[in-house]
Amino acid sequence: MTKKSTNLLGIIIIILAGTYFYITCCSECGMASNEKPQKEVMAPVVPEATSYPFAFNSGGYDYSTNDNFNFNPSSADILMPVSQNVENGIDGLKSFLTNNAGKVVNITGFYKSDEENDSAFPNLGLARANAVKNYFVSKGIPSSVLNPVGVLNDDLIPKDNIYLGPLEYGLGDRSEDADAKLKELYDRINNDPLVLQFNTAEASINMTAAQRQKFADISSYLDKVDGSMANVVGHSDNTGQRAANIVLGQQRADFAKSYLMRNGIPESKINATSKGPDEPIASNATEEGKAQNRRTVITLN
Repeated sequence: MTKKSTNLLGIIIIILAGTYFYITCCSECGMASNEKPQKEVMAPVVPEATSYPFAFNSGGYDYSTNDNFNFNPSSADILMPVSQNVENGIDGLKSFLTNNAGKVVNITGFYKSDEENDSAFPNLGLARANAVKNYFVSKGIPSSVLNPVGVLNDDLIPKDNIYLGPLEYGLGDRSEDADAKLKELYDRINNDPLVLQFNTAEASINMTAAQRQKFADISSYLDKVDGSMANVVGHSDNTGQRAANIVLGQQRADFAKSYLMRNGIPESKINATSKGPDEPIASNATEEGKAQNRRTVITLN
């Protein structure tokens, strides 16, 4: 091979080697430098649902199960069926209370600030606690030893649109001034009774926050006092015939009675009557006066 051929072959080898190293190294660097870095896709964080147990851990009765009463959002209706573990706990609680006079059960119902409250109670937590109270009563536990309360808890997180046990329980002793407090409650209710207003020929109910609190007070008193009754009296203005207004007043009283019953007050605790146009509280000569006379008044016996 001539010197010229050898030099030419060397040049070809150098070119081929350079091309190889460029393709395998530098071209990758160049491509990488032109590509935009991809952002890491983060999976959404799903918060874990809250779940409160049906548990009594103090006061002398010891029972706990992860099951509890469950509710849909914005609802005070217990989702059925209730688990057997909860039923067993209620049976044990009933036996404990039978053998331990003077003990009371505190039922705390939770609710969130963004839930709608369609109950007659001031808040949905109290309505839920009252629903559980009524379930206890259906199992033979006296309402006089059950104290439902409602507490705001915005930490509640549902699972599949269900709040798992938004309630807590505790045992306490009946307070020494319980009778005095009931007398005070009775006087407050009758001195400033729950009055529901109606439009002409209307029998619907839309309560204010103050009226809801009065309803809760009435419910609490009826729970605690044997033989107590809610007197529901319907009234009307003087538009039309007296006989028709007596019927209209009774319809309003009956409607209010059914409303009380839907919110947990037993039918046996409600006496519904009508006085029609016979007891006006304002002049029927004005529309404003007539509006005041169209009412249902709820007091205690």
